[in-house]
Amino acid sequence: MTFADGQAFGFDAEEFTAVEDQDHDEINHPSHYTWIPSGLEVIDITEHMNFNLGNAVKYVLRSNHKHDSPLTDLRKAAWYINREIERLEAAQ
Repeated sequence: MTFADGQAFGFDAEEFTAVEDQDHDEINHPSHYTWIPSGLEVIDITEHMNFNLGNAVKYVLRSNHKHDSPLTDLRKAAWYINREIERLEAAQ
């Protein structure tokens, strides 16, 4: 397999393992949005908010479930919160 940056990687057949949970729908119901024990998905919560607040909540709720470190998503959440604060202050 060759990647866009030119790096090539080879694999032995013994290195491959079965992929678990192949039935999981990563397009319509990604695992980082469907982990809430009650069965709610993140979108069930955020669709009732404006864009900035919905995105902030989305990034907070998925912060420990998508990336190795939650910092990326928490920084994104802070960005949307700050944007909403600026929007509200400008409207005063």
